[in-house]
Amino acid sequence: MATSVFKLDERLEGDSLPVCELPLCAVRLMRDARFPWLLLVPRRADASEIIDLEEADREMLMREIALASHALRDSLEVCDKINVGSLGNMVPQLHVHVIARVVGDAAWPGPVWGSGVAEPWARGKGEALARTLAARLKSPA
Repeated sequence: MATSVFKLDERLEGDSLPVCELPLCAVRLMRDARFPWLLLVPRRADASEIIDLEEADREMLMREIALASHALRDSLEVCDKINVGSLGNMVPQLHVHVIARVVGDAAWPGPVWGSGVAEPWARGKGEALARTLAARLKSPA
């Protein structure tokens, strides 16, 4: 029986910038300046739900969610709340959203999904934040 090879979903790839690779997850920054928003995509082929992961991978995913949450909060001037979610209704490949929220942001207090239209990062700003996040994720304090 052939094993499947992990390949990042085209929509996730197109909607985000690469940040770094953690032991389990590819980390990506959404192309939406309204909400600093990371995607953690476990590099496990055919996983669509957290329960599809082996127990050790589920534990690693939780550690990486915490690491990404700290890195995101610590990289921003203002972060009032971190939202974490795994929906997969539009893209079935398992991915976890880690979103920095600010009271009064474009979707506050509701969810970010379906709220308005994504706004591109100002030239170089998304890439700069991705580099900052990568440095924090690779060398957590």
